[in-house]
Amino acid sequence: MPYDPQGQTPEPLLTLVEYLELSLDAGECVVMMRHGTDVCAVYLGDPADEDNELTGHGTIAADVTEEILELTRAGVNRITTGGQTYRFVRSFAHIADVGAVIFAPA
Repeated sequence: MPYDPQGQTPEPLLTLVEYLELSLDAGECVVMMRHGTDVCAVYLGDPADEDNELTGHGTIAADVTEEILELTRAGVNRITTGGQTYRFVRSFAHIADVGAVIFAPA
């Protein structure tokens, strides 16, 4: 079920918002890639730009990543928290033969 803005923002979405803030500051996308069973690596960058590598920005526990995916949907999303609204498009891609979830500012 996608996020319902009427209630309190779930913790996994607050985690996503932290990365969305970084992406807005950098003018880049948030890219999440699972490299193991326990964690998902988080990068900033443009996955379509083959000349510039993605920049690593830590990891998120796999269960938190799954909750983020359950609370968002492919396509346009909106999260409102603390009086701030974040609009982004969630999509999927393969980067270096690894599945990736991309959150691009909208």
